[in-house]
Parts: sequence; structure tokens; C-alpha cells
Amino acid sequence: QVQLVESGGGLVQAGGSLRLSCAASGRTFSNYAMGWFRQAPGKEREFVTAISGSSDSTAYSDSVKGRFTISRDNAKNVVYLHMNSLKPEDTAVYYCALRWGDIYTYAGTYNYWGHGTQVTVSS
Repeated sequence: QVQLVESGGGLVQAGGSLRLSCAASGRTFSNYAMGWFRQAPGKEREFVTAISGSSDSTAYSDSVKGRFTISRDNAKNVVYLHMNSLKPEDTAVYYCALRWGDIYTYAGTYNYWGHGTQVTVSS
């Protein structure tokens, strides 16, 4: 069984930065792709970014490209989401997720999910 625990969320002013972390346990971490998704109130969960097991492949949604960076440390079983130039529209609960195989943008293909961490960006 895999457990994913997100941390690092909080309240930040527009233009600020945050770093989210997702700690994984229970599997050989480097074998799996990791993704970050977010869900704002009243909206569907949306893809943010993903990274392959070896970090040789990443993907970003257009809304965060150039502002957010995903990275991972397989020795520590942690994936990070570095968020810069935050905007009020980035406000959401951020979830990390794990999937077997290559990176993918569709949430339904991810096998395990964390409980999420709230990010609030004030204007």
C-alpha cells in the first residue's frame, strides 16, 4: 500500500512563492511517475504537473508553465512543487498522486492520492 502526504501549503500574497512537498511510502518510489493536481471550490480537479520516475520527463499545464517547477528526490521518496509568481487563481487544494508507468495528465490514471494541502493566494 502506498501513502502520500502533502505539506507546505498556506496563505501567500500574489507574486509570492511556496514549495509543496509530497512524501511517499510503501513502494519503490523511483519506479513511478508522480503528479500534482489541484481543485478549487466549485471546480473539477485539474492537472498541474507531472514527473517521470527518473525525472527525465515532465509535463505542465499551460496555466502554470514558466511559474511552477516539479522535482523529485528518489533517495528521500519526496516530490516537490515549487510555485513562483503565484496568482489568486492558483488558490486550490493541491494533491499529489502516483501512477505506474509514464507521466499522464488524466487524473483517472493515477493509482494513489494524498489528502491534499490548501494553497491560498491573496490579491
